[in-house]
Amino acid sequence: MTLASMAELVIPAARDRRAVGAFNVIQLEHAEGIVAGAERAVRPVVLQLSENTARYHGSLAPLALACLRIAAEASVPVCVHLDHATERELIEQAVELGVPSVMVDASGYSYEKNVALTAELAAWCHSRGVWVEAELGEIGGKDGAHKPGVRTDPDDAAAFVAATGVDALAVAVGSSHAMLTRDAVLDDELIAAIAAKVPVPLVLHGSSGVSEAGLRSAVAHGMSKINIATHLNAALTGAVRRALAADEDLVDPRKYLGPGRDAVAGQVAHLVTLLAP
Repeated sequence: MTLASMAELVIPAARDRRAVGAFNVIQLEHAEGIVAGAERAVRPVVLQLSENTARYHGSLAPLALACLRIAAEASVPVCVHLDHATERELIEQAVELGVPSVMVDASGYSYEKNVALTAELAAWCHSRGVWVEAELGEIGGKDGAHKPGVRTDPDDAAAFVAATGVDALAVAVGSSHAMLTRDAVLDDELIAAIAAKVPVPLVLHGSSGVSEAGLRSAVAHGMSKINIATHLNAALTGAVRRALAADEDLVDPRKYLGPGRDAVAGQVAHLVTLLAP
C-alpha cells in the first residue's frame, strides 16, 4: 500500500455518507497505534501532525517523515496531514517533505484576511498537488471556529469556499477542542444546511467531546472527516498510568508505552468502524 491522498479517502466517504477518522500524532507510538487500529478494522485513516506537535519536537521533519514511512508500509490507505498550521513556513516545509494534505488555519484573523491568506496558500499548495483544508473563525480564542458558542453560517461557508478554492472546510456546529467529557451537542440541522450549500467535504474538529451517537448522526447529516485527538491521548495516558501503578520498579519505556500504543489501536479500530460501518 502506498501513501494515500486525502481526496482518495474523503471524497468517496462524502459521496457515501461515511466519514474518515483523522487522529493526531504526538509521538511515534501514536502513529503506530493509529495505523494498527485502522489495519485491524480494515479502514483508511489519517495521521495528523499539528503545529503544536512540531513545536514540541523542535521540528516537523523527524515525526512527519516517520509518519510518511508508516503510511507507505501500511496495509490500508493512510494519509498524512498537517493540522492547524498558522505559519506559512511550516506549510511550505510540510509540502517539501511530501505531506500531501495541509490545513491552512487563518481563522484568528478577520474574515477578509482569512480569505486572502487562505486563497493565496491554497493556490500555492494546489500547484504542488497538495489538498487544502481551512476553517472559518473569529478574532481571539484558542478554539477559533470551534470556540464554544460559535456557529458557522451556511451562506458564509459557501462564499468562503468559493473565494478560497479550498478542498475541505472545518465548520463550527457545537464541538470544541480538548474536551475530556463527551457531552458536546452538535447541531445536526446546521450540518445538513451547510452540507447542502458547500460543494466540498466538511470536517468536524473537537470530536473527542462528542458521543458515539452524536458522531454517527453528524456523519449521517454530512460530516466527512472527523478529527480526534484528546480521546486517544486519554486512552494512551490511562494505559501508561495503569502499567506504572502495577509495577513501581518499571523503568523500561517499552513496557508502559507499549500498552499505551495498544490502547490507541483499540480505540481507533472501534472509532473508524463507527464512522464507516
